[in-house]
Amino acid sequence: MNEQLRWDDLRIIQAIVSTGTLAGAGRRLDTSHATVFRRLNAIEARLGVALFERSRMGYVATSAGEDLSAVAARVETEIIAAERRVAGRDLRLSGSVRVTTTDTLMMGILSPCLADFRAEHPDIALEVAISNRLFNLSQRDADVAIRPSDSPPEHLVGRRVGRIAQAVYGRRDLPAKDFHDADWVGPDRHLGYAALERWMTRAGVTERCCYRVDTLLGMLAAVRDGQGLAVLPCYLADAEPSLCRFGEPIHELATDLWLLTHPDLRRVARVRAFMTFMADALAARSMLLDLDVDSLGLHSK
Repeated sequence: MNEQLRWDDLRIIQAIVSTGTLAGAGRRLDTSHATVFRRLNAIEARLGVALFERSRMGYVATSAGEDLSAVAARVETEIIAAERRVAGRDLRLSGSVRVTTTDTLMMGILSPCLADFRAEHPDIALEVAISNRLFNLSQRDADVAIRPSDSPPEHLVGRRVGRIAQAVYGRRDLPAKDFHDADWVGPDRHLGYAALERWMTRAGVTERCCYRVDTLLGMLAAVRDGQGLAVLPCYLADAEPSLCRFGEPIHELATDLWLLTHPDLRRVARVRAFMTFMADALAARSMLLDLDVDSLGLHSK
């Protein structure tokens, strides 16, 4: 049986098991559901066994399908590990570095730093994935993550490059007498900002939160347009001329800023050059960004 299977066959099976539909498998593999259907029929014909039960609810793996899906997962893990090991032998300052970060960090801090890096290392191409979800560096979704976190994943290595301060902001023209009665802008549940939700509850302002947004950039825009007060990163809101801080930064909402990579990639020349450059660039902006920069040495977390 195994002699008749190819890696592409296993990928088809794994994608259908993971998504439960041909359309979902097609999206994951960047192909059409008709192609997935045709390939599945060919695989089952070659093996002489049904791998899925079809129903209106989708595709459910048979025991044979589950067995091959497990094989596919093991093979994929080995392939990704091999890619990381091979990449780790690359000592050239060329190639590409895929970086994942948040929209606020990209807008408020990183874009000019990335431009400076490209100017200094023109042979290294950058691929930047801006998302508020945490990419899986073990699966090579990205080579480097630049993320706020007080508990970065234990299996990654990196540099703690500072601590991001946050404070309450509002429009400069907000009358002082209205501060305690002002409306508030808060995080939507999809933003998943539990620490800020807890702080707002303790501060007694949750009931006055009449505007919720699922990104910090959206919250910033709402405050800028007079919809109320909000807790925002200082590096982002201080750059808005129409806004001002109300009070000191909130200590309990300060968050570490990390540069992270997979251990297998930390000796890749282009990845190491990128992390060193970005750590230095952020250190140079520490006063502007309210980052309390400490040791920038590479270490495990």
